[in-house]
Amino acid sequence: MIGVLALQGDFIEHEYVLRSLGEETRQVRRISDLDGLAGLIMPGGESTTFSHLMLEFNLQESLKRLIASRFPVWGTCAGMIVMAKRVSDLEHPTLDALDLSVRRNAYGRQAESFETKVDVPVLGAKPFHAVFIRAPVVEEVGQNVEILARLKPEGDGTAQGSTVAVRQDNLLATTFHPELSGDFRFHRYFLEVVKAHKSSQSSFK
Repeated sequence: MIGVLALQGDFIEHEYVLRSLGEETRQVRRISDLDGLAGLIMPGGESTTFSHLMLEFNLQESLKRLIASRFPVWGTCAGMIVMAKRVSDLEHPTLDALDLSVRRNAYGRQAESFETKVDVPVLGAKPFHAVFIRAPVVEEVGQNVEILARLKPEGDGTAQGSTVAVRQDNLLATTFHPELSGDFRFHRYFLEVVKAHKSSQSSFK
């Protein structure tokens, strides 16, 4: 079963994709909702509100412990922001998980949101239709972080060629919203990460 953090944001869209792929889901709002999950998605939303609600619902430390245990977690847009180690202009602490430096709302206001094709080799040759809504920009990537996708050179303004999807061990993050694209390949990729983690856990028992 895959959990979707449901404090705010577009968690319902993620649930729809997962269920379309035959996966059971659970909305996560309390610590007890984390029990028995195989993976967790942290959806897009408003990162300041997200961070505040994680503290208010006492989820922050539990999520940190889960991540430290190599538990598979995927953050999209705001989800990436609250997973990053370094974020400009964010009042609340992050989960300090992904070795990234991230700048919030770097493309401008919601009116400047855009859609474009992105090459993601781990998903195959077909470009992925990426939807960017008040998206963050990854300004620095740590040594152990794998870059899965960048914007094409004809990308947006100062963010030309910037990183838009990363993986660090069992952590996945995208600056855009795959749940809004109609293309389920990123969700399938995350489920493969989850499956591999479960297999590795079973082999140690």
